[in-house]
Amino acid sequence: MPLVALIIDDLGYDKKIARKFAQLDVALTFSILPHSPFQRKIVRLAESKGLEIMLHLPMEPVEYPKVDPGPGTLLTAMSPDELIAQLDENLKDLPNIKGVNNHMGSRLTAESTQLYQIFSVLKKRGLYFIDSRTSAESLCEPSARLFQIPFAQRDVFIDHYLTPDFIRNQIKELIRIARRNGKAVGILHPHTTTLKVLREMLPDLKDQVQLVPASKIVRPVG
Repeated sequence: MPLVALIIDDLGYDKKIARKFAQLDVALTFSILPHSPFQRKIVRLAESKGLEIMLHLPMEPVEYPKVDPGPGTLLTAMSPDELIAQLDENLKDLPNIKGVNNHMGSRLTAESTQLYQIFSVLKKRGLYFIDSRTSAESLCEPSARLFQIPFAQRDVFIDHYLTPDFIRNQIKELIRIARRNGKAVGILHPHTTTLKVLREMLPDLKDQVQLVPASKIVRPVG
């Protein structure tokens, strides 16, 4: 069956909704923001359910500082030492992760020099990277190729419009992509509407695709 990774982004600020997603008892991947108030409780919850954990790494968007990704953000103005120190602090904050994906980052993911610094750290730690694709200018894939880091990129944002019909159609699109390509990555967010629609569509998803942790989707870029 085609493989699908469902990544729940932006976790760390609402432990109740995280618990409800975990209770679906399917192979979700929890992507947790560093320095967030409930991160440790959500990590313990995920581990108790056998769910994979990622660092949801805040990166500078084009709209910064009007739009602020929050604590631990990697900024283009940082020196190499500052960037790596902040990255190390974020990784230390969530020690049991398997990989990383970007939170925002439309500006920083287009900066090859700083991506090389980030990916050199991920390479040493044996972590994968999934590009959330917040910008068409993203240089994450060629950077991952250079460092031979296990890599994938987001195929579908499931819930950037929070209506049940939109979310249903995005899940159907994710299934179509997975059946065409053999695998797909969907990114969701901890919203009640998303949870409700995902719960409703799980039987259909399980009939057509195999839900797997993100680590089962990533591959070194050829």
